[in-house]
Amino acid sequence: MKKSIEEQLKNHPCFNAGACSDHARIHLPVAPKCNVQCGFCNRKYDCVNESRPGVTSSVLTPGQAKYYLDQAMDKRYFDVVGIAGPGDPFANPEETMETLRLIRENYPKVMLCVATNGVNIGPYIDELAELEVSHVTLTINGVDPEVAGNCYRWIRHNKRVYRGKAAGEVLVREQLAAVKRLVEKGILVKINSVVIPGVNDFHIPEVAKTVGELGVVTHNCLGLIPVEGTDFEDLEEPDIVQIAALRKECEQYVPQMGHCRRCRADAAGLLEEAMSEGTTALLKDAASKPANPDEYRPYIAVATMEGMLINQHLGHSKTLCIYKENEKTRTWEYLEERIMPPAGGGDERWERIAETLKDCSALLTSGIGGKPEQYLNKKGVKVYQIEGMISSALDGISRGEDLRHMAIRTGSCSGTGEGCA
Repeated sequence: MKKSIEEQLKNHPCFNAGACSDHARIHLPVAPKCNVQCGFCNRKYDCVNESRPGVTSSVLTPGQAKYYLDQAMDKRYFDVVGIAGPGDPFANPEETMETLRLIRENYPKVMLCVATNGVNIGPYIDELAELEVSHVTLTINGVDPEVAGNCYRWIRHNKRVYRGKAAGEVLVREQLAAVKRLVEKGILVKINSVVIPGVNDFHIPEVAKTVGELGVVTHNCLGLIPVEGTDFEDLEEPDIVQIAALRKECEQYVPQMGHCRRCRADAAGLLEEAMSEGTTALLKDAASKPANPDEYRPYIAVATMEGMLINQHLGHSKTLCIYKENEKTRTWEYLEERIMPPAGGGDERWERIAETLKDCSALLTSGIGGKPEQYLNKKGVKVYQIEGMISSALDGISRGEDLRHMAIRTGSCSGTGEGCA
């Protein structure tokens, strides 16, 4: 049964400061890709001392996320299950929606929430409502296209990259339309606004006024944290006096949030708690499992030319080497070589390859196209596009590492906008 608005407000720690001490939340990091490059964001992984959006120790598949939640729920009850990155949930819509479906099916009483920039949430709002996602947080840094565009290096929408005012126009249009639609669906909306001195700080009250008129329930003014390697790394962080004054001005339009902890994408526990070592261990253990842990998949496939290095594109591979972990020694042993279907045949070839690897939890390859990766993911095979020693990668998987240090750099968030999708 869907909870009343009053109950939803009462029990979500991000929407009600009174819930911080007795209502725990957990974030499932299933959304690594992002469709915007914020001028203040430099996403990192395995940085346990940082508490800010975009940071996570591991990235999970939907199946791994459900497994992780199962293990975490055995330790304590989480009232709220959310998805907040480490990229944007709706730059990873298939992973996000599949995770939400799994959690709602298995945990019908928990509150579900997502945090997003709102650029691509529109097509999924109806299903979010059907799944009883009760809370959505959008980051809106400007409602004037000129100001909004200055907060970002680029955004990507419908396969096009926008910059400057053009980016702001897309952002404002998509974000405000999303807020309106979410409110109409009875979903509680919180707005985060990052206060950037000299860029949008003067404009934040206008943001509050606009979203307040649309019916959001709370507004969260967050002072910029200058992060090395970003456009705004040389700006000064607004002090608490400046933020307090801004919140006071904005509260005439919409209630203000003053207890935000800038949660990591893998945050778990009470809002006032640090991430525990036990929970981090559960997260890394889940990341080491097959894409669908409920299925027994003891093998890992590797695209290699000589049997030592991960150095072959899947499309060029005539064979794949199969490895199995020795459960006693915890070492990986070569099992066999599997012949791949010949080149050509279009989608049928990728479907046949996915079927050939259905007992494998992962594929390690130096290159793969989007279509074959989709087929493999649907079969529960996690794809690592990496390079380096096979033994190092296999050992890393055993330890629950995400192998990003071995990733092939085809692009980056500091570049053209072509590398995150």
